[in-house]
Amino acid sequence: MDREKQAFITHICKELEDENIAIFAGAGMSAGTGFVNWSELLRPIAEELGLDVDREHDLVALAQYHCNDNGNNRSQLNQRLIEEFSRDANETEVHRILSRLPIRTFWTTNYDKLIESSLVKTGKTPDVKHTKQQLAFTKPKRDSVVYKMHGDVEHPSDAVLTKDDYEKYHVKMEQFLSSLKGDLISKTFIFIGFSFTDPNLDYILSRVRVAYDGNQRRHYCFIRSVQKNDGESDADYEYRQRKQLLFIGDLNRFNIKTIIIDDFDEIETLLKLVEINHKKKSFFISGAAHDYGSWGETKSLSFVSSLSSKLVRKGWNVVSGFGLGIGSSVICGALEEIYVNQKRSIADQLLLRPFPQSASTQSLPTLWTMYREDMISHAGFTILVFGNKLNDGEVVLSNGMLEEYEISKKKNNIILPIGATGYMAKKIWEKEYQSLSAAENTDDNFLTLFFELGDETKSPEQILVVIQNIIEYSIKKGELHG
Repeated sequence: MDREKQAFITHICKELEDENIAIFAGAGMSAGTGFVNWSELLRPIAEELGLDVDREHDLVALAQYHCNDNGNNRSQLNQRLIEEFSRDANETEVHRILSRLPIRTFWTTNYDKLIESSLVKTGKTPDVKHTKQQLAFTKPKRDSVVYKMHGDVEHPSDAVLTKDDYEKYHVKMEQFLSSLKGDLISKTFIFIGFSFTDPNLDYILSRVRVAYDGNQRRHYCFIRSVQKNDGESDADYEYRQRKQLLFIGDLNRFNIKTIIIDDFDEIETLLKLVEINHKKKSFFISGAAHDYGSWGETKSLSFVSSLSSKLVRKGWNVVSGFGLGIGSSVICGALEEIYVNQKRSIADQLLLRPFPQSASTQSLPTLWTMYREDMISHAGFTILVFGNKLNDGEVVLSNGMLEEYEISKKKNNIILPIGATGYMAKKIWEKEYQSLSAAENTDDNFLTLFFELGDETKSPEQILVVIQNIIEYSIKKGELHG
């Protein structure tokens, strides 16, 4: 991976921590979902006009020609919009990744509902704005705002489609442009699937550049490198390359950094790396204990509380399912650090998902699996401690911890089983250590630290030091994990 892409991931992860990221989604972000592009949307319209859509470059003008030819009646355009963008379509993985990240602002010129539906499926509440009147109202408990600046498929008569619509936009939708201007000034945008031919965006970018010349906020966009077409001459290919370089240089005027990709699949890959590395500062603590082994209850609970407290003190986040016998200690350690020492909000660094004890519509094991999937999706590390429970009067290994381990592996979390605590954590540590030892690409320093996690001769205090060392080493080992 080249230096510019690494710098992109590092910068975006930093901005995500402060919730300063905004997304601007163009038509390209919905590519691959089955929706037509602008050319296909207007193909029958062009044929009716006696034109070939493949030979037309100004599709907005083409839509205007249709209106002109029909006495300013756009009903056929509206119907095309409904037909093509109302049918069901699955979100892309890019949609799903973005919906999982702490992104509170989405702007789009798309008419479809893929952004808001992916947010809903992630358990978030989107506040969708596609009219200026909606800007005055706030949806209760919203997680993200989705600004649909060209309208919504369910309101086709208000959609921005024709040249006339674009020319009147800065007057009719001035409030939208003001909101966009404010976000461009205060947030870092990632432009995805956007061609930068929209005159409304150009209008705003120009004014932000003039007002903040030399002090504009850094933004990013993805552009695919020019590919040579079959039968294309070298001269034509080099001409298109030169034109792309000049276009990229022009984007620099607005402090929009171009990430050049060879294939559109690279966008998904880069965003996955952003998600993985963003989660590296969040820790899911898996544990259950009826019996505390050789350490005894007092030392064990103190160990768990100290572990949670130290994670929060480092500025990291703790995710807990309130595990049997240790959940209270996880919470107490985190709360003491948050409230007493840092005086911050609990929501900043502690995510709790207590397991439900009854279910009305599905079996409890199924519901618990869903809870585990949700909890672990918020973390990049999984720390496993103890792992036992009482079953018919007998202490047995925790099958819940085993499931949490398997889910964590599936999600590519960094697994830290504290084998020194015994029980299921020890079984998992033995399995992981054997696997790491056999692998050819295992980092020797990581393996040495991992071995110490299972050293039963060490005291709880010494194990805490080992945990901190292996976490810091894993984070510093490379900005990019995954």
